[in-house]
Amino acid sequence: MSTESDEDEVLLAAWRRGERAAGQQLFERYYEAVARFFVNKVGEAGTELIQRTFLACVEGITRFRGDGSFRSYLFAIAYRQLCLHYKTRAQAPVDLASESVAGLDPSVAGILVEREEQRLLLAGLRSIALELQVVLELHYWEQCTVAEIAAALDIPQGTVKSRLRRGREQLREVIERLAATPELALSTFRGLESWAEGVRVRAERDRP
Repeated sequence: MSTESDEDEVLLAAWRRGERAAGQQLFERYYEAVARFFVNKVGEAGTELIQRTFLACVEGITRFRGDGSFRSYLFAIAYRQLCLHYKTRAQAPVDLASESVAGLDPSVAGILVEREEQRLLLAGLRSIALELQVVLELHYWEQCTVAEIAAALDIPQGTVKSRLRRGREQLREVIERLAATPELALSTFRGLESWAEGVRVRAERDRP
């Protein structure tokens, strides 16, 4: 278990004993991660969904059994809020296996970035199936393990691996279609991890 997870467990135990400062410390530690989770998926609605996520965390913390990490638990709540947001917006069930952010809400602009590769990456992510976008962003932006993603989305680890594979395939196809030149598409996809890290840094700088 990582040192960060150990610290989370200590803070979580203190919070459950009634030490509000420990809960506040956990929120401060993960605010940026939750903000990043929403920024490229819901745009301006992210601020409200961040608040709903942390409120739901407070309300449900006594039911958290500690089967996974606190981070996975928080992302699980964020994912439910995301699903509820689009279900409410569409006033009907939403198929996250086929619908993309670009299809559900074309107005979502996401993070403002300077590099063309980063803009292309963000547009590509918003153009693939939402369930695949979620998995890729948790993997590349948050460096979540397969086990953590599985716990957050309540799916088998094998399914996570499958979605990562399909997500990369779909992302490559979309980037090749959107890129102005084949060279730009190749540069963007080959440098996926470095461009994703650049977006992560920019998201932290521009957080609400």
